[in-house]
Amino acid sequence: MTQPILGILTLYMNEQKQLEERPVYQKMIAAGKKLGIEVFVFTPQDVNEQMRKIHALVYNPDNNRWSRKWMKFPHLIFDRCRLQSSYRFEQLRRFRTKYHHLHFMNRPLRNKWTIYQVLGEDAEIHLSLPKTKLYSSVADVQQMIKRDPVVYLKPINGTGGRGILRIERLKSSSQTVFVQGRDHQRRIIKPQKMTWSQLTLKLASWHAKERYLVQQGISLNLPNGRVHDYRMLVQKDGSGQWTVTGCAARIGAAKSITSNLHGGGEAVRMDTLLRQWIGDEKRINEVKANAEQLGVAVARFLEKKYGALCELALDLAIERNGKIWLLEVNPKPAREVFARIGDRDTYRLALSRPLEYAIWLYENKVSPDARTREPKHSNKEIVSKEPPANEETASTLKLSGMPPSTEPFVGIRMPSRSNRVKKTRSSTPAYRRFRPYYPFYPLKPSARKRPTRRHWQGVSDEDTSATQPESHACNHIDSDETQAILDIIQQSKHKDSH
Repeated sequence: MTQPILGILTLYMNEQKQLEERPVYQKMIAAGKKLGIEVFVFTPQDVNEQMRKIHALVYNPDNNRWSRKWMKFPHLIFDRCRLQSSYRFEQLRRFRTKYHHLHFMNRPLRNKWTIYQVLGEDAEIHLSLPKTKLYSSVADVQQMIKRDPVVYLKPINGTGGRGILRIERLKSSSQTVFVQGRDHQRRIIKPQKMTWSQLTLKLASWHAKERYLVQQGISLNLPNGRVHDYRMLVQKDGSGQWTVTGCAARIGAAKSITSNLHGGGEAVRMDTLLRQWIGDEKRINEVKANAEQLGVAVARFLEKKYGALCELALDLAIERNGKIWLLEVNPKPAREVFARIGDRDTYRLALSRPLEYAIWLYENKVSPDARTREPKHSNKEIVSKEPPANEETASTLKLSGMPPSTEPFVGIRMPSRSNRVKKTRSSTPAYRRFRPYYPFYPLKPSARKRPTRRHWQGVSDEDTSATQPESHACNHIDSDETQAILDIIQQSKHKDSH
């Protein structure tokens, strides 16, 4: 069997073609060389559709250098593309659509609101979901904050803690709330009191309607006032099974409502923080086992709903009593949290497991010629091509006297109804746009006799058949029909004369 080839699909961050996770890709390529799988990196901009090749980024671990190399399409694609507000993301959409027939190890998930609704279909997972509602007006916040003292507002497509607000109910006043959070550039918003009118204007300036979620707040503040949560990485292993690779705790920066590492948070070992937070060793082991069970259940359920997946990151909140809450699911997880806590073994495992799973997929699922197939076209792309006219077609065209360029081809199979392009005047078949003139030739009489004038006078053909002489081939119209025609002509002349 030939060596499997894995292409890591990503996006450039800017016009200088910088990659966000270049050091991670270097480590994955080096690990792939040891495992026996060739790995390269590419973006939709690097694809040459005419050549059906990719101008890929290739890393050489021996000399620690990157270079460009023309490559065929890989056997497997590992999609690591994250949301961008740029034309590059539109290029990614077109690539995913055109080359959907290729073997992707993972497919994109939907936004947070859709994921929340889908996960709520499972009775066991539903118990771990905080109450969440799609934001339509500030009344949604007012309604939820009556039940819960703290609520969070977060964008349905946000990442890295951007644009998240924490809203706390004040005991002293029902007309004001305590607001803190981060703006869309991830800068910390100074904690302040706001009236409901001020909060409405703030959210209106962020265009929050139907783009934000209102979520029940979970008490996550440590004794020093800083928030914390847990990042769990769930991956497919070398036998194609879901397993928990590792879980680490994250503590947010001072005055931050999020624990993201990019926002100034720090990483600590899960056991270390649970001992401070829960204390009891037996309960800690139960919490860890329940968290791992939840992580695998979420991964299996989402894969059943959305198709191929190979890894997910779950953000978990754990209360002092051991209750576990699922805050968020990330389909394109980072791995640096394990490097931050000094767990090198888990970090290396997090890098190698997608490669081991890719090898298993190649050996068990992937057809060797999958990357050489032509892309399947959508219905809009299917256009029937006119074949060259043969002699039989040319002889048929002469009947109408029309030029060959506009004459319809006779006997050519039209595309099926589902494959036809949208009907416009230019796409209307020629035989409907033109009515060719065909010269009149008298037809032979049919076997069935037409009623004659004598029928109208009460005389049947059976009464006269014995006295009728045999008609010649050139004289096939009988005298009564001739007389009827002459009468009609005479009447028309009489009308014209008047």
